[in-house]
Amino acid sequence: MQTKQHQKVEWRPYHDVYYERHRHSISGNIKIAQHIYSPQLDNYRDILIYLPPSYDNSQSHYPVLYMHDGYNLFDEATSYTGEWHVDETMETLAHEEQLEAIVVGIPSMGKDRLAEYSPFVDDKYGGGRGEDYLAFLTNTLKPMVDTTFRTLPNKRNTGIFGSSMGGLISLYGFFHHPAVFGFAGVMSPSLWFANRAIFGYVEHATYQQGKIYLDAGTREMGGHWPDQTILRSRSRRYYGRVRRIKRILVKKGYRPTRNLLHVEDAGGGHNEAAWAYRLPNAIRFFLGAPLKKER
Repeated sequence: MQTKQHQKVEWRPYHDVYYERHRHSISGNIKIAQHIYSPQLDNYRDILIYLPPSYDNSQSHYPVLYMHDGYNLFDEATSYTGEWHVDETMETLAHEEQLEAIVVGIPSMGKDRLAEYSPFVDDKYGGGRGEDYLAFLTNTLKPMVDTTFRTLPNKRNTGIFGSSMGGLISLYGFFHHPAVFGFAGVMSPSLWFANRAIFGYVEHATYQQGKIYLDAGTREMGGHWPDQTILRSRSRRYYGRVRRIKRILVKKGYRPTRNLLHVEDAGGGHNEAAWAYRLPNAIRFFLGAPLKKER
């Protein structure tokens, strides 16, 4: 009998699970493992994995990027607020710039999303299961991926990436698991959570080798119209906090454009379209390629 601790994992082609092809907007080689158990969180979820175009015709090993909110990454039909177009981005980077990586999509658990993405407890919103979630990634999921696929499993080639609360847990995870993650993608991070506890945490954390991508839009909270003064003010506070965490990181020794890339997206909102737009340069930064001006 198969136990939870020794679960059998079957990676199936995406369209074997979502067989109504006309409804699903994926590109490239994506597989799914269903009902993966987390002993750290005592729950189950599907795991998605994107494999590079050259994967099936080579013996190459690839960097791996672990991305939160997995159902929003590849497919409009499974997303709840739109998709990041991660698959199309990776396919384009592979064909036009020979940049390839494996992407592991970890779906959130609905009502438990905030709890899993929060390393701290907020007086109003609760949370605080972030360390258990990171333990699932590092102790259960990563060994599973590394033994099944041709990965480059070392720190330098392993990244963690997310937006909003996913950005918060990515920044925390970079410092909390320094032997595992050598890259953190921190998009529009929810730095306000738990009375801005992440500032003190990062300030006192030990410097870790690796790269940090950090960004925010100037319209995170909206405020495009003249009568939205309050929203514009909230947006300024939002990207102001991101500027503050950048200053802390620079003071710790992270060097802008070398191992710290800070992007402030003029007009960028707090949504998947904005994150999809900024994703290509984040991947280029991670893989050591020259950045490009997208607009």
